[in-house]
Amino acid sequence: MRIGLVGTENSHATEIVRHLNVEPITDRARIVALVGADDEHNRGLTRAGGIGRLVPTSSELIGSVDALIVTNRDGALHREHAVPFLEAGVPVWVDKPLAASTADARAIVAAANRSGTPVTSYSAVRWLADAEMLARGTQEVGEVQAVTVTGPADANSKYSGIFFYGIHTADLAQRLAPGEPEGVRVERTNAAVIARYRSNGVLVTLQLVDGRVPFHAEIVGREGLVSHDVRLDKDYVVPGLKVFLEMLATGRAPLDDATLLAPITVLEQLS
Repeated sequence: MRIGLVGTENSHATEIVRHLNVEPITDRARIVALVGADDEHNRGLTRAGGIGRLVPTSSELIGSVDALIVTNRDGALHREHAVPFLEAGVPVWVDKPLAASTADARAIVAAANRSGTPVTSYSAVRWLADAEMLARGTQEVGEVQAVTVTGPADANSKYSGIFFYGIHTADLAQRLAPGEPEGVRVERTNAAVIARYRSNGVLVTLQLVDGRVPFHAEIVGREGLVSHDVRLDKDYVVPGLKVFLEMLATGRAPLDDATLLAPITVLEQLS
């Protein structure tokens, strides 16, 4: 599979190139083109990955790649890159967040549905081993009553504010308490944005802290609780990358439309 990548300013891009081209986890897919400025960083990335093309605009790759990865730090740029490829029948992985507005997120999903082309988006945190352990915990504590997820976020980030880092916490919460978020309530302190809502009857609390806090989740059920940090190692992008590769192999998106949209609708109300 010939894969194009746009959004080289993101450290995720460097890690994806490493795991597909430099220390490949598969021999069935490879980054063959990058989209970005002809600068020292991008030239170095193309050399390191043995990548043959560096082009200034993503549209130049339509017709010459089998899939696209969108990794721009600013989710406000994701719609303009993803939609033309989906309309052309090219599968797309939009690295977190799917978008920086519900309107843009819905437009991306709609383009995929019109063409019948798979699209996916998620936080790397969703697929980490600690997140898997927490997800199993939801089956072990009895009827789940409450889920609290804590993580770092910067409401004033130049990359669409709270969307840039807040998506990690919001997406993990969606995995642990799936459903349509209802009745979002927001509180703010000097260093945190706190959101509470219900998802299929479960009380969900997001604690988005402007500081160096670990990702952490607590699940409270009728018969017990699970509380655990979610840790990122040097290969933190690999689980999510494997999910994308599975989508390419099967043609089936790993997450449904409602799951893609839910964390974006929550974060929009915190902006």
